[in-house]
Amino acid sequence: MKISNIILWEGVEGKQLITDIPVQNVTSQVSGCVRMCNLSVHLFFVEFTFFNMLCCLNISPILLFISSRVQCLGEQPSDRPIPNATLQVTGAVGWRREGLVYKKNEVFLDIVESVNLLMSSKGVVLRCDVTGKVLMKCFLSGMPDLKLGLNDKIGLEKESQLKSRPTKSGKTIELDDVTFHQCVNLTRFNSEKTVSFVPPDGEFELMKYRITEGVNLPFKVLPTIKELGRTRMEVNVKVKSVFGAKMFALGVVVKIPVPKHTAKTSFTVTSGRAKYNASIDCLVWKIRKFPGQTEPTLSAEIELISTMTEKKSSTRPPIQMEFQVPMFTASGLRVRFLKVWEKSGYNTVEWVRYITKAGSYEVRC
Repeated sequence: MKISNIILWEGVEGKQLITDIPVQNVTSQVSGCVRMCNLSVHLFFVEFTFFNMLCCLNISPILLFISSRVQCLGEQPSDRPIPNATLQVTGAVGWRREGLVYKKNEVFLDIVESVNLLMSSKGVVLRCDVTGKVLMKCFLSGMPDLKLGLNDKIGLEKESQLKSRPTKSGKTIELDDVTFHQCVNLTRFNSEKTVSFVPPDGEFELMKYRITEGVNLPFKVLPTIKELGRTRMEVNVKVKSVFGAKMFALGVVVKIPVPKHTAKTSFTVTSGRAKYNASIDCLVWKIRKFPGQTEPTLSAEIELISTMTEKKSSTRPPIQMEFQVPMFTASGLRVRFLKVWEKSGYNTVEWVRYITKAGSYEVRC
């Protein structure tokens, strides 16, 4: 009896180890394979109908299963732990140990977003998206069950269907490319569109997401650059904060590129401090605390070194920004509720914080 190939599978997990091994004779080749790989092999014959199908394909209906750990060609045994059967069957929580006790039960939730922007010199948005993540820090006793509600479009529509009432007015967010921590109950999320989970103890990343539509830009940059002959330039940059007047940004840095053959610079700013950094060929404008709904400006005169070569027209590098805006999300994502349930019925304190940072925030000039 001859077969065309042998397929080896590890246990019930279905991890393919060796495929398409040419075999001429079952008795000699299989025994040789078993001796070489030190495998404990059991032969199982498939049903008659499947037997006929395999015969039509010139493949013998012999399946080889590995019933023990593999030690093949001198390879060391794997240190991977055997899956916990109790965890798979009962659904026990493997990422949180039992018996945790805290005097004060608290939950900290941070929504951290990075906004990416590429804008043309005429103010046209060429690329804009937001990448965000929900970070949590839990100090909760026992085995609590948490439920998180966001103002995402799918979740609000599902809630309105379950409660048989129209969706409340307000901004809804369409989340793209959502990934969750393993603690999230995906079955419940698919049916109810709510994030339910038993959290790990301490700090962890609950979910990540991306948003490509309806992005709220925290800043608008309006540059004006004039070339006055071959050796002089005028640069005027206005930065407008679009977020609310009661909010403010921290650590704002605006990097304005200048030619490499810059000889001298002089500038004035209405807020913050500025200086010329020759190592990166930029005017660096820093504002420690940037209030909302304000428009500080920078005006600079640049003297260039006169060169004999004719000036070549080239594309200037874009203006770059760095910033952090607390209590602001470029996506508009908000926490509608955060519920904690535990069988002992203790009280919890929930803290929610938002922050938006600059990713690649660039404006061409």
